[in-house]
Amino acid sequence: MAIYPTPEQIQELMKGPQDQPVVMLNLLRFKPRADASHEGDSGQEAYMRYGAEMRKFVESKGGRFIWAGRVDSQLIGEGGEGFQAVALVEYPSRKAFAEINQDPHVSENLGKHRAAGLEMQWLIAMTEAGP
Repeated sequence: MAIYPTPEQIQELMKGPQDQPVVMLNLLRFKPRADASHEGDSGQEAYMRYGAEMRKFVESKGGRFIWAGRVDSQLIGEGGEGFQAVALVEYPSRKAFAEINQDPHVSENLGKHRAAGLEMQWLIAMTEAGP
């Protein structure tokens, strides 16, 4: 399963409301062992390096981490079994998310930790419901 959005998925994201923040629901599953570049680390340990640096970068661009935690159990539904962690991250806009996602600092520096540790991700874009 992919761990980065495709250009088509970014285009679909950009069809949403442009004038309000977007919250990304991250559902994460880690590799049991990180890739060779992070020898000796678990997938989660490698990913947490990415998460710590990404948080600083997102916050420097006006975003904020709302909540992150572990998955204890899945009560309703099928298909999401195996996710180990969840994070909610708010971006000032869809454009800001796309710019951060495509920034060379993320892909060239931070992305190596993410790729080393992440086995699978669902990323769901959400906007606040109106009255």
